[in-house]
Amino acid sequence: MSNQGFTRPKTGNLFFRFASGQCLLGVLVVAASMGICTLNWSPASAVSASQNSNDSGDPNHGREVFAKRCAGCHALDREKEGPRLRGVFGRKSGSITTFKYSEAMKSANVIWDASSLDQWLTDPDKFIPDSDMDFRLSNVGERIDVIAYLRQLSNHQ
Repeated sequence: MSNQGFTRPKTGNLFFRFASGQCLLGVLVVAASMGICTLNWSPASAVSASQNSNDSGDPNHGREVFAKRCAGCHALDREKEGPRLRGVFGRKSGSITTFKYSEAMKSANVIWDASSLDQWLTDPDKFIPDSDMDFRLSNVGERIDVIAYLRQLSNHQ
């Protein structure tokens, strides 16, 4: 069987892209429905696989995303509508004395790391209710890259 006409996915990816743009996922779903193979997939597993395949992120792209999506409310070295973010890794939530945090943020007792920042940027109000941050960074790749950028600025490798 020839491999021409489609691109091989990276290890762990579920999708094959044919030259015409058709997706092999549909073929797998049909095969699974016919009992030819099993297919265990959910949106959550796709996100998890994406995160696991690129845990480190791209800090250079993260800097660009930060400039476009975060810098309206945050700066690295001074307070704006949100607190300064240089050195956020390893910092306790609500701990910059010159910034006026919500009571929820002051009492959250979160130590910022990749996991807590990912949850925070995904849905701040779910992670820390009444935290006064309305922005969400729903794109997984952008989130991972911004977190990598913030990690780099915090000297936490």
